[in-house]
Amino acid sequence: SGVSAAERSRKAAAAAIPPRACARPAERSSSAETFSSGTDPDRRAWHRAQAAAEPDENVSAELERSAGRAQARGGIAAAAAFLERSAALTPDPGRRAERALAAAQAKYQAGAFDAALGLLATAEPGPLDEFQRAGADLLRGQIAFASRRGSDAPPLLLKAARSLELLDVRLARETYLEALFAALFAGRLALGGGAREVAEAARAAPPPPPPPCAPDLLLDGLALVITEGYPAGAPMLKQAVSAFCSVDISRDEGLRWLWQAWDAAGLLWDYAGCDLLSARQVALAREAGALMTLPFAAITRAGVHLWAGEFTAAALLVAEVESVTEATGSSIAPYAAVALAAFSGREADARELIEAARKDAERRGEGQGLTLVHWATAVLCNGLGRYEEALATAQQASEDSPANLFGTWAVAELIEAAARSGAPERAAAALQRLSAAARASGSDWALGLEARSRALLSEGETAEAFYREAIDRLGRTRVRMELGRAYLVYGEWLRRAHRRIDAREQLRTAYEMLAAMGAEGFAERAARELRATGERVRKRTTGTPAQLTAREAQIAQLASDGLSNPEIAAQLFMSPRTVEYHLRKVFTKLAISSRNQLHGALASSRTDGPRQTP
Repeated sequence: SGVSAAERSRKAAAAAIPPRACARPAERSSSAETFSSGTDPDRRAWHRAQAAAEPDENVSAELERSAGRAQARGGIAAAAAFLERSAALTPDPGRRAERALAAAQAKYQAGAFDAALGLLATAEPGPLDEFQRAGADLLRGQIAFASRRGSDAPPLLLKAARSLELLDVRLARETYLEALFAALFAGRLALGGGAREVAEAARAAPPPPPPPCAPDLLLDGLALVITEGYPAGAPMLKQAVSAFCSVDISRDEGLRWLWQAWDAAGLLWDYAGCDLLSARQVALAREAGALMTLPFAAITRAGVHLWAGEFTAAALLVAEVESVTEATGSSIAPYAAVALAAFSGREADARELIEAARKDAERRGEGQGLTLVHWATAVLCNGLGRYEEALATAQQASEDSPANLFGTWAVAELIEAAARSGAPERAAAALQRLSAAARASGSDWALGLEARSRALLSEGETAEAFYREAIDRLGRTRVRMELGRAYLVYGEWLRRAHRRIDAREQLRTAYEMLAAMGAEGFAERAARELRATGERVRKRTTGTPAQLTAREAQIAQLASDGLSNPEIAAQLFMSPRTVEYHLRKVFTKLAISSRNQLHGALASSRTDGPRQTP
């Protein structure tokens, strides 16, 4: 059974200090004598706080210092618990409001959203100065975004950003950046504070003090993309991504901004940037126990594995996202799970997940979730050869903001679907948009997609030259999913040109790549084409008796790495008994009887895959 985020915060504080600091009331007076002000100050502070019968400024100040030390060690949940108790024991109303705000911020970072809102309610009667009140508005907007991702967060954050302009320009600009991402999430379902409104307000805000930092560059780049188009904002976005990748930013800055920076790298089709930024953010979030940030970090990391064709690694991260969101009660569309299902091409499972994501996004007012659903449906249908449906859903996705990641990625799906459904004229505007964006990006991923798309809409030697360029450019990247698809469409074109031998070579490569990844829809499309050339294709079964679910695979991997059942339970926010239950199912499916056999069984299941024979 899961444990609430608030309860984890309390337990984390206890875990941060030795057991005697949590002694029962009868033990407190005697054990207090064993402490001195110069030894183990955090244990002493917690002990004194538990013994305090009424507000005491000295005890509150000690707890506040303990919270600072806990944060420096990466113990966000422990710091939140120290600050919460510090606020409760503060006699002065002004100091109590200040500490309650700090505690609310820490609770928010730890993913304890209800506790954070409760502390905000304690702080807001004040007395608060103008800056503190703007900070409270900011935090309320941050909590709304983190807990629901819906349409209510952008207006709250936009209000806070405008209030901060005359108080703290740097913080105002950071708040505009948060408001902009919240507005992009709300997307077409925004009730107010839409992306364009926020972008225009940000561009009208005071400039940053020199030199501009990475979040300043990101804000300016995104605002330009939204108000003036992708080519206008891409150069600034490149500077922002480069700054985030090259600068050794602090832990707090990383937890706050790295997923936004990853989004910008994705808009630029910058795989290396996506890889570096996602790896760094996952490491920071896990180290700090930042449960508010960890789901985003894991989703971005899953995307990196997905584009590389590493579906097993992506599935493990999908399971981690599910564990954390279940434990914290946060709400976010299952971005990584939906994308994985679409690329895997298992239609029944994908349709069910896509429909659930659609309903959930509509309920919360998360327009970006709808764009995700349209893009994922287009990917799924292109893999299955349902080109008319792919065209319709890709068109819906591509109508979102030019700063929307899934809307940008949907353009290539639209072009392929239009070409394959016999309506190439419907792809003209999309190709123009993709070409402008690819040339502004300049990455081999983007230019490879442009070449592949141009090939689909061309004929004769021109088409073949573009197909070869696409394979050459994508072959320089780690984006093997797109490379496999490039071989596929080239092979399809060759077969239709009655070049059977040449077609077999390309289609065989496509089939082997896509089948090994687990992209079943696209692999079967390649197999159909191979059969049409006269080549016999058969699949071999995997080396496991049954396929592990994502949760089972995650638990199996952790057990294989040497973690005990209680350690796995703590990491995945479940009981040891639940871990044991899943491991029994894993042992049955893998036909093994002990943990020391897991490593070999998991390695075998990853290397086994579909084969073809002539």
